[in-house]
Amino acid sequence: MSVFSSENLLVGLVAVALLPLIGWRIGRGLRDGQLPIYRTYLTLDESAAKFNALLALHILSFVLIAVIAADLLFNLRLRDML
Repeated sequence: MSVFSSENLLVGLVAVALLPLIGWRIGRGLRDGQLPIYRTYLTLDESAAKFNALLALHILSFVLIAVIAADLLFNLRLRDML
């Protein structure tokens, strides 16, 4: 069975499609000082600690999804290292 399958390609492409959305949220958070939470927004002026924690989680999710997408699309075999 090939490690590079159509399932890996599909999931990798979905992961790549999520990256602009997360990047847009990070950019808006840095530029405007607000991040969405459910149906409301958390602003930097409200609570800097909560805002920074949420921004860090957004950045972490962006990096993890980018690594997963690269692994699935380019067959880097990062899963075998774990």
